[in-house]
Amino acid sequence: MEHSKHFTEEALPTAIESHTGHGISLFWRTFFFLALLLLGSSIAWLQTFRSLESEPRALQSAQQLTSLVNLSRAALRYSDSIARLALIKTLADEEQVNISAREAKDSYVLFSKNELGERISEALITRLGSNTIVAKSVNGETGFWVGFDIDGDKYWLLTDQSRVGPSHSSTWIIWLITAAALSLTGAAFIARLINKPLKELSFAASRMRDGDFDASRLDEHVATSEIREVNIGFNRMAEQLSKVEQDRVIMLAGISHDLRTPLARLRLETEMSVSDEEARAHMAADITQLDAIIDKFLDYARLDPVQLSPISLNAVIEAAVYGVKEYDDLRISVKITQDIDVLADEIELLRVISNLVENARRYGKTPETGVAMVEIVATARDKWVQIKLRDHGMGVSSETLPKLTRPFFRGDAARTSATGAGLGLAIVERTIQRMGGMFVLANTATGGLVAHIKLPRG
Repeated sequence: MEHSKHFTEEALPTAIESHTGHGISLFWRTFFFLALLLLGSSIAWLQTFRSLESEPRALQSAQQLTSLVNLSRAALRYSDSIARLALIKTLADEEQVNISAREAKDSYVLFSKNELGERISEALITRLGSNTIVAKSVNGETGFWVGFDIDGDKYWLLTDQSRVGPSHSSTWIIWLITAAALSLTGAAFIARLINKPLKELSFAASRMRDGDFDASRLDEHVATSEIREVNIGFNRMAEQLSKVEQDRVIMLAGISHDLRTPLARLRLETEMSVSDEEARAHMAADITQLDAIIDKFLDYARLDPVQLSPISLNAVIEAAVYGVKEYDDLRISVKITQDIDVLADEIELLRVISNLVENARRYGKTPETGVAMVEIVATARDKWVQIKLRDHGMGVSSETLPKLTRPFFRGDAARTSATGAGLGLAIVERTIQRMGGMFVLANTATGGLVAHIKLPRG
């Protein structure tokens, strides 16, 4: 049996799955890289801004706290005991500043919460003296504590941490989320803008591949000059290919008519004028072979879009087997455990199965018996149906495998006596591809060749 791809049977499932699977699209790849770039830039900008404004904010906070401590120290120093109590109460009620005596047994944790806190602590110690203590908790009570002296007496000044700056403010988070959202939106818009003309080009190319030249026309008036030039060039190419296709159809129709008419006359003259029965039979067989070769040429050259519809795979295989069940040199076993529908053209799929069976009968005979043992197995999986057609013949050399679906190619010595046009498997491969499937053939580990067909499930 001939082959369309160079795979071993064990590697076929992986190859087929990877063929039908979808990698990451250009849109998502472009979106990912743009989003990564914009988010990275936003974070870098945010860190740069915070670093640049950290020093001025530390100096401002230190100046305010120094003024607060100096004012509190001066007020306490020049007030009597009764006025001092009233002053401490007023500071606590109106300014949220608590002043208390500092005991030797007090335990505290120094304020070094972050880079900003360290800068504020250094600035306060520089302004208030080396005996100044800046702590974030005293005796387990958290806050912003400043320890200072008044004529040998030691005090704690407790104030709210908001005076130091919004170290836990949600403003930064809100702005970061806003910047991220705007960046992602912009990345999606840019990626879509880049991807849209390529997606349209891909769709037009797929329609042109299927022979629909009218649906493959692209807009020649887009704003982007590069895309406009590509679209114009593609449209001109589609027009030329459409003209070539029309000329080809006319030429094939002419060839078919011009060749079949003399062949029909030859057949008639042979039947009437040749007296030797054996010679007449050989001449009639040659004429039949020429007629079949013309059919193969026309089948291979046909590019008309196929009409896909859900059809019964069981019925198609049964019809293909029924047509060859009387052959003495062919034995077929079919293993399909359920009724399976595929999305295909019924006539084209029947032609494919029949072609593969005939190919196995010709080239896949078992050497010992001279009979072709063919197995047909079909299984449905997810949205796909896999069909396997295997013989137990001699197989094909690894050097020949990649070439066997080339039109008119003839392989090893086993094929030298073939009377076909060398288009059988080329037609099979093209037909399966036109129906949105995949066709792969390979040597089996135990001898013989196996054909794999993968079609959408009906």
